[in-house]
Amino acid sequence: MSLYDGAVLVLKRYEGQEELRQAYLDHLSRHPDGMWKSCHAGHLTASALVIDPSRGRVLLTLHRKLRMWLQMGGHCEQGDSTLADAALREATEESGIERLTLLPGGPVTLDRHAIPAPCHWHLDVQYAALAPADAVEAISDESLDLRWFAYGEVAEVADDSVVRLLEAARARL
Repeated sequence: MSLYDGAVLVLKRYEGQEELRQAYLDHLSRHPDGMWKSCHAGHLTASALVIDPSRGRVLLTLHRKLRMWLQMGGHCEQGDSTLADAALREATEESGIERLTLLPGGPVTLDRHAIPAPCHWHLDVQYAALAPADAVEAISDESLDLRWFAYGEVAEVADDSVVRLLEAARARL
């Protein structure tokens, strides 16, 4: 099964955010390349909110280009078998933490946001991942900083999309 076909299956099974879920499916049906960065009409991305083992903090990255505190995530790559694989790969690369495990149950939430040209939209499929007890983070080339934030601090530093993701992840824990 291709990453495209798997993404369609995941989205069809995803429960919640029906209008947005349908917009993702419509996008993929109109754009056979809708999984990839080369699709300038927009493309799917995959991300994961990294949660500490005590389940009281999350790790956010200060994105180098956007200069915003965000969850780890990015573009799907040809080697990704599933959206979950893409989210886990991105979270591992950007956090430097090995042995992250995604929360069961598939995506936690969806978020569509405008991005600078030449592309127009990121259609983000968002997961949550638990860090192992011995987690040690390391800043990647894509980040200016990495920092653990208590749940109550996230709304002070991040935008509404990250707050919604945190709320959905906490409900899943």
